[in-house]
Amino acid sequence: MAFKLERRETTRSKFAPGSLHLGGSPYELEPENRTPLRIAVIATIAFHALLFVISFPSMRPRALQAAQAPKAFVVQAVRFKPPPPAKAEPVPQRKTKKIPIPDPTPDEPEPLIREQLFEAPQLEIDGIADVLFDLPEAPSPAGPPGTMWVEGDVLPPKKTYAPLPNYTEEARQARIQGVVILQAVVDTLGNVGYVKVLKGLPEGLTESAVQVVQEWRYEPATLNGEPVPVYINLTVNFSLQ
Repeated sequence: MAFKLERRETTRSKFAPGSLHLGGSPYELEPENRTPLRIAVIATIAFHALLFVISFPSMRPRALQAAQAPKAFVVQAVRFKPPPPAKAEPVPQRKTKKIPIPDPTPDEPEPLIREQLFEAPQLEIDGIADVLFDLPEAPSPAGPPGTMWVEGDVLPPKKTYAPLPNYTEEARQARIQGVVILQAVVDTLGNVGYVKVLKGLPEGLTESAVQVVQEWRYEPATLNGEPVPVYINLTVNFSLQ
């Protein structure tokens, strides 16, 4: 810093503050100009600020990063196969249980059982099979030699004893009704044998019919006055009345 020596005369016995006494004459020191000092300080601060920015690039304004090109995103639609249709589960069928129906008339007599003879058995059986029961034609049951059908000069046998069949309890509770058709042989003594079932019923009614007709007795059929074995068809009717 430069100072200018200026001589000033004073009548004071002491020098003013800031004055310098040189060689017996008072001189006052005074700054010449402070502007260059200020410029130097500002330049130093600016230089250090520039070094700071260069040393730490991450501290640069983010406006430069915002100038980058925008990112584009592509969305691609994906198609999925539709799920297979659900299979409908079968609905279980409710099973109905048969409730036995009691006999409304327990004190009344047992059902009537009808026995029927056919003079032309083969033709009658065919008619019954076609119209009522749709039964196929069946061969006659085995019988003794010379067994014939009741036709022509053959006189049919006559029933002399015919007990009633047993109506099983199972069939009665299930309310089963109908006819059992049998084919049998009446021998020369009037006994019934060689029984064949043409049409039966459940719950033991068929067995009951076969058993009871084997107990029946007849006057034998005759041909020219002589007893002969013959085939006959029997219908046993089971009916709840």
